[in-house]
Amino acid sequence: MVHLFSYGTLQKEQVQIETFGRLLEGEKDILTGYTMKMVEITDPEVLRKSNQKYHPILELSGNSSDEVEGMLFEVTEEEILQADEYEVDDYKRIETSFKSGKKGFIYVGK
Repeated sequence: MVHLFSYGTLQKEQVQIETFGRLLEGEKDILTGYTMKMVEITDPEVLRKSNQKYHPILELSGNSSDEVEGMLFEVTEEEILQADEYEVDDYKRIETSFKSGKKGFIYVGK
């Protein structure tokens, strides 16, 4: 199992069921050094799943007082690939550490 941090639509039950075929388990965590902005989604499949035209996207600020709250979910390697397909081309996946000390993957702006 690996950790996947969600600060947006992957927290929605509908998106989890359609993307992974199950509800994800996880706990709240905080990512420091990032801020959030919004990106317009044009992919029809992602729009259908999320029912949201604008999705949040992370931007590195480098400022340790900037924090983004979200959920740190436990997912399989296969599910990470499913998440990659859900996230549109505006995002890239990187690994980082969280306030809890745990490591996991996040999706940031390209």
